[in-house]
Amino acid sequence: MHGKIAVSSGRLHPTALIDPKAELADDVEVGPYAVIEAGARIDSGTTIGAYTRICGDTRIGRDNRIHSHCSLGEVPQDKKYGGETTRLEIGDRNLIREFCTFNRGTADDLGVTRLGNDNWIMAYVHIAHDCQIGDHTIFANNAQLAGHVHVGDYAILGGFTGVHQFVHIGAHSFTAIATILVHDLPPYVMAAGDTARPYGINTEGLRRRGYSAAALAAIKRAYKTLYKSGLTLDQARVHLAEQARTCAEIGLLADFLQSSTRGIVR
Repeated sequence: MHGKIAVSSGRLHPTALIDPKAELADDVEVGPYAVIEAGARIDSGTTIGAYTRICGDTRIGRDNRIHSHCSLGEVPQDKKYGGETTRLEIGDRNLIREFCTFNRGTADDLGVTRLGNDNWIMAYVHIAHDCQIGDHTIFANNAQLAGHVHVGDYAILGGFTGVHQFVHIGAHSFTAIATILVHDLPPYVMAAGDTARPYGINTEGLRRRGYSAAALAAIKRAYKTLYKSGLTLDQARVHLAEQARTCAEIGLLADFLQSSTRGIVR
């Protein structure tokens, strides 16, 4: 946020309940019966839909469109949580549809749940405590994230995707409807099923984002190394690290595999 933040009555519905200690930019719009608690900070251009509740230390950036009946920044659903000061951070230009629930972080992790910029979050999505979501993601209806999940840029989660706690989802990956992830999903990979299995790379999504034919060919070779060569994961890591020396896109995949601690979808 920049400059002084003050509550302006012109764009606030008279039935909205806004704590005097909440900080709203002058042009924030708040719909009927919304509740905004002390400690909330909402930047310019953001709209808050009817009946939405913004709890505690929740920081919301610019030009977000938050629809009705959302719960943002409520205490984490974690039995170990003891009232510590933690927060929820939402970046800029996100669309958050009806009945979404985002919980703030816990002291056992970074202390913050974070949603980046330009994300498209459909109805009934749950983002649990300490999740870290990148930019330009799409979460279809009823995607559900347990605690401590990390999601890379441009990932797409199909409707009713369920993600186990501590799972990492790589950039540009894709899940089909009703996919269950209990292991890490590498960048670029499409997955489906309960439990998830790999089904090639997200070729169409990568083309739409401007990936060259050469880059796509290199990613396909890397996928074959990881999933079709018969190599163990440790052996595949070595081969992919070698491929990454001549292709930056493979570096993203190789680094993800080196940092994975839960094992990957295979």
